[in-house]
Amino acid sequence: MAKNKSVNIEIPYTPRPLQQKLHELIDQHRFTVLVMHRRFGKTVCAINHMIKRAILEPKDRPRLAYIAPTRVQAKLVAWDYLKHYCAAIPDVSYNETELRADFPNGARIQLLGAENPSSLRGIYLDFACVDEVADCPESLFPEILRPALSDRKGTCVFLGTPRGHNYFFDLWETADSANGWGRAMYKASETGIVDSDELEAAAATMSEDQFNQEFECSWVANVPGSVFGKELQKANDDGRITEVPYDPSAPVETSFDIGMHDYTSIWFYQRIGRSIHFIDYYQNRGEGLPHYVQMLQERDYVYSRHNGPHDLEVREIGSGKTRREVAYDLGLNFRIVPRIPVHDGIHAARMLIPMAWFDQGKCREGLEALRYYHYAYDERSRRFRDKPVHSWASHAADSFRYASIAIEKFDDRTRAPQVTADNNYNPLEVAL
Repeated sequence: MAKNKSVNIEIPYTPRPLQQKLHELIDQHRFTVLVMHRRFGKTVCAINHMIKRAILEPKDRPRLAYIAPTRVQAKLVAWDYLKHYCAAIPDVSYNETELRADFPNGARIQLLGAENPSSLRGIYLDFACVDEVADCPESLFPEILRPALSDRKGTCVFLGTPRGHNYFFDLWETADSANGWGRAMYKASETGIVDSDELEAAAATMSEDQFNQEFECSWVANVPGSVFGKELQKANDDGRITEVPYDPSAPVETSFDIGMHDYTSIWFYQRIGRSIHFIDYYQNRGEGLPHYVQMLQERDYVYSRHNGPHDLEVREIGSGKTRREVAYDLGLNFRIVPRIPVHDGIHAARMLIPMAWFDQGKCREGLEALRYYHYAYDERSRRFRDKPVHSWASHAADSFRYASIAIEKFDDRTRAPQVTADNNYNPLEVAL
């Protein structure tokens, strides 16, 4: 009987120190989200990790897949790498038509495209690598790959560069806390892989947003003219977008932007020392004031004051009362935030964000809106206009501006003016 021979296989690949960290991270987690700058070497790293898994995988007939947004892209990016690094392995055969490498132990690595996810249904996988996730259909992982990995408890790695807050960003957020998930981010300014002269040359021919997206892994860089993008990116980098629990020892303030036929947006925050903790956010549409009063009660916070915009003083035709009076009758006593120019309010908000902490879960919708809130671009003048675009993000941004103004204008001795049944009060009177 012939004895199994031990064969020493040396693949012509020596990982850089950072690539070695990625290999270790992938081995430690079932699902891994890796965000890295251009020319980091992510594809080389991924292909070599798959080759190692194909050789060492103990399961019968292992199946591994490298998936790019399109099949053409998969071939251009990874096929030559796969053949090059497999060259040292005896008896590996290649199928150029199906873009696959078959190993003598029955393992198979195949390159696939995500342009038609349904065509991938029915396969099983021990390892999947999805490259340029931001350009792939959102249904690819939950509907196709996750079931394909389930019975053999396979592994999945997500690679790419940010393209705003899409499904790739959702995966990045998931990997921060979900069991079995890991993540890592590598910016060009930190890795040293691309030398400083080349980065300077690239920056000279790219817009700031393009450079930050492609080389600095910014999630907000591709929102041209983002009003608060830089400040929020800094907050994220500083770790101030995280879990921020409610502190029962400090009262909660709210800031409303009230829409009658549009969204009403509400930020909840606490003053903790010199910091402002945004602990919650809520928005809804088509609901009257009683709905929001009930929602505030259900939150079970201890409130000190509720800040609202100047248009609360608009009188309703039917009742003759202002919205502020109606709210007061329902037990909601608003303090009116002074009306100032929008650009001044934006400046106040920009000054506030460096002091702010945000709960990444409860404030998710509000943060998404703040990141998207942007100035319109005028192609004729080749500059951004002075006024932000009115969109779905405007209501959360307006509410945040009102909070910024209230925090700047009012200190803890401030009391909201009392609303009475008559009309002899000054709605803008503030006790300073």
